[in-house]
Amino acid sequence: MKIIKRNGTEADFNKEKIKIAVTKANKQGTRQLLTPEQIEDIADYIEYRCDKLNRAIPVEEIQDMVEEQIMSKGAFEIARLYVKYRYTRSLVRKANSTDDRILTLIEGNNADVLEENSNKDAVVNSVQRDYMAGEVSKELTKRMLLPQDIVQAHEDGLIHFHDSDYFAQHMHNCDLVNLEDMLQNGTVISEVKIDRPHSFSTACNIATQIIAQVASNQYGGQSISLAHLAPFVEVSRKKIRSEVFEEIEMSGAEMSPETFDKIVETRLYREIQKGVQTIQYQIITLMTTNGQAPFLTVFMYLNEAKNDREKRDLALIIEEMLKQRIQGVKNAQGVWVTPAFPKLIYVLEEDNVYEDGAYFYLTELAAKCTAKRMVPDYISEKKMFELKEGNCFPVMGCRSALSPWKDEDGNYKFYGRFNQGVVTLNLVDIALSSGGDENRFWEIFDERLELCHRALICRHKRLKGTLSDAAPILWQDGALARLKKGETIDKLLYGGYSTISLGYAGLYECVRFMKGTTHTDPSATPFALDVMRHMNEACERWTEKENIAYSIYGSPIESTTYKFAKCLQKRFGIIEGITDKGYITNSYHVNVTEEIDAFSKLAFESQFQELSKGGAISYVEIPDMLDNIPAVVSVIQFIYEHIMYAELNTKSDYCSACGYNGEIEIVEEDHKLLWECPNCGNRDQKTLSVARRTCGYIGSQFWNQGRTQEIKDRVLHL
Repeated sequence: MKIIKRNGTEADFNKEKIKIAVTKANKQGTRQLLTPEQIEDIADYIEYRCDKLNRAIPVEEIQDMVEEQIMSKGAFEIARLYVKYRYTRSLVRKANSTDDRILTLIEGNNADVLEENSNKDAVVNSVQRDYMAGEVSKELTKRMLLPQDIVQAHEDGLIHFHDSDYFAQHMHNCDLVNLEDMLQNGTVISEVKIDRPHSFSTACNIATQIIAQVASNQYGGQSISLAHLAPFVEVSRKKIRSEVFEEIEMSGAEMSPETFDKIVETRLYREIQKGVQTIQYQIITLMTTNGQAPFLTVFMYLNEAKNDREKRDLALIIEEMLKQRIQGVKNAQGVWVTPAFPKLIYVLEEDNVYEDGAYFYLTELAAKCTAKRMVPDYISEKKMFELKEGNCFPVMGCRSALSPWKDEDGNYKFYGRFNQGVVTLNLVDIALSSGGDENRFWEIFDERLELCHRALICRHKRLKGTLSDAAPILWQDGALARLKKGETIDKLLYGGYSTISLGYAGLYECVRFMKGTTHTDPSATPFALDVMRHMNEACERWTEKENIAYSIYGSPIESTTYKFAKCLQKRFGIIEGITDKGYITNSYHVNVTEEIDAFSKLAFESQFQELSKGGAISYVEIPDMLDNIPAVVSVIQFIYEHIMYAELNTKSDYCSACGYNGEIEIVEEDHKLLWECPNCGNRDQKTLSVARRTCGYIGSQFWNQGRTQEIKDRVLHL
């Protein structure tokens, strides 16, 4: 059994230390002294209780249990002395707690950091540098930049103030890069003027440089559209035609128009292959200033093309993107594996979703790619048109969705817009704090909403006054705007141009506690929908009053699902079906253990996705479907008809120790979950390639214990 020390490192549980600490406090007392047998009972009970939690326990949580047990014995003076001892020790530690965490981080034994982000390897220097800066930023944020009640609410798990490690800087969350503007009208990268590219491959190369620059100037995900690259296929086609014509003239040979066109298109396709490969390989091999590859989403939407010729060219790019992703990338051992990025989104449209559609072959290819590599995800043009005023556009990063917005000419605009940040509300804590009393539930709900509101205002104010000079690639050179030097970004923070998100988590557990049943039960579904509507109503009030675009957002909590679970257990103990696991359920999702078929799950969750206006994604877990692509297509077609944004999850693993190509399993040993090759028993994470969808994106660097348990508990929906 493990404990988590204050610096984040793990150690073995030792009940003798509890006995020693209580004995010291006992010796200082003058009355109500504890007997040696009582001290032994306290230590035994703490050991028993920690064992039942079935996870590593923070030392502060153990000390809270000790205090409770001392008081339960009626030894209130001893409890007071124990609290005093803790307080004195905390003052000593506080002076160098940040230094201590940084030192353990550098040594690679900080368990919290090692498992914080499934796409960051915390032993790599560049990642450590980012985490070191993040620790300093978190400390500044806690001590100087946020009100103390918000800091306390974050630490207690009532809310989660996302990305506090970047809050000290004037940085925003995620965005839709206006690649079209930057490529067509030129841009500046590292003070070098970049003109409009003269070929498709050059456009792809420039795009990757833009992506790297953008990633280094914000902390969330970014999205680009392949439609912005499609016009350069025709640029290359004309260039190649001219080159082939010159070669024919120089050789004096004769050639039929058909042969001429075939040579041109063959060379053009090679250039498309080269350009797509540039995007794929440069993105996964780039290391940005935050210590990881850019969190990039690539949008594939045929109807975004401006004419039929461009649409056919866009189809060529999409086809090649899917083919290369099916192949995967080679790992250090030369084995083809599934990369985490770029994330792909494929739009389902009238002419590609059914067999009689001209581009149905692309959807079949997408289905094969999903079965093999877990991407692309799917957006239904039909459903998005219904929900977004007749528009279809990409999400930012993995799910954050903009609200429709028109410029001064009345034209809808999406590219060049961004999200200011997220604060997530723990719905489970509201339910448990209410004790099941619905009147009290709504009262606490409103109190917590206002707490989140004030935290979101802090995010907004932190960006207000930011000069465009802080990130020229974003604010001056076209990625998000073309502001002047010295101009603030303030006008982009109001009027709906950018959004700010109220996240939420644990709707399933919230409803189960309040109603005694899952939210899929028809008797409980209305309450679950009311919870969603209540958050929407709050956002609408704030938006109307402040002219800031608030919206609710199904948070992709990764490490936070574990943090919330631990905080709930500490505050409320173990409650069956609510706090008895190391995780809480993401956003509105059906709990991962609930038996439900893929079509019922998507249909049920669609009504909640509609209310999650700031972004959300639904998923279904599927087995190996490589030999049953028609079944994958049937799910995709259901998505088109019923839900705006969804994905299919499968497994894509490899063991370098023995060459096993199949699902790497999760086993438990001494209350700790470990990944193990079922073929050779290998548990060395450095020689295991495991890819799992965790929060809308693929993780590949392993996860904390809470998320690992959630992955282990998942049932198949197909």
